[in-house]
Amino acid sequence: MSQTDKQFVTPNPWQALRSYTDARIGLGRAGVSLPTSELLDFQLAHALAQDAVHQPLDVAALLEQLNPLIYDCGLDPCHTLQSRVPDRPTYLQRPDLGRRLDENSAELLRQYSFSNHRAYDLAIAVVDGLSSRAIAENTLPFLSELCASLKDDAEEWSVAPLSIVTQGRVAIGDEIGDLINARAVLVMIGERPGLSSPDSLGLYLTWDPRVGLNDARRNCISNVRKAGLDYPDAVRKLMYLLKESRRMQLSGVQLKERSEEPVIDGAQTQQNFLISDVKP
Repeated sequence: MSQTDKQFVTPNPWQALRSYTDARIGLGRAGVSLPTSELLDFQLAHALAQDAVHQPLDVAALLEQLNPLIYDCGLDPCHTLQSRVPDRPTYLQRPDLGRRLDENSAELLRQYSFSNHRAYDLAIAVVDGLSSRAIAENTLPFLSELCASLKDDAEEWSVAPLSIVTQGRVAIGDEIGDLINARAVLVMIGERPGLSSPDSLGLYLTWDPRVGLNDARRNCISNVRKAGLDYPDAVRKLMYLLKESRRMQLSGVQLKERSEEPVIDGAQTQQNFLISDVKP
């Protein structure tokens, strides 16, 4: 905002709070309207959110980024898959079609599983979802952190070949995990863009994946991005869920993410904010 503009803008006492949040608060006003600069910022954010939804995922560029990491992790080459959605308008209007693989993709995984004859602890599906930008910007750094944590973990983890899915929804991971014979599936998906977060990545973990499961069977970690939940923290939370999921043989509402809670004698202790630690 220029000095000339500022003289016409009535300041808002909440403006100082903007240094703590991306929320649109304390914008001030010019007469009965928003300042022009704030209106232009809003229109830009709205355009970026729309672009994130409609911009197709560049699968070839993503594969080029991921191939060195896949090689270092000792994984088989990626599977590139497609949902039953024929185009983007249909994707937005028919969520059900985005939850299932098309026949060619399903047959590809069947043939791989038939020739491979093994089970995996974890399958990872990278799905464009509602923000291809989130996938393009966050997949490589997040997977680099995750692969390092899986390698360093005291428990052994067998990981299936990565699946890259276009026009997919969260539940498509259930079919992928089932076909590829994985005990758990992690879906990395572009989340619905907000006006301050067009690049947000969501993580969904499901134990014993199969077609027909509902969202109560999944655990979610959201807002994974440079300006949100950073990659090391997201991986730490995910590793906790992965290990607990394998130990308890379940996921979803019965599995709570308690990685922030203190550990006493090797066991997680659940705190109650209603109970004070101060004794009378």
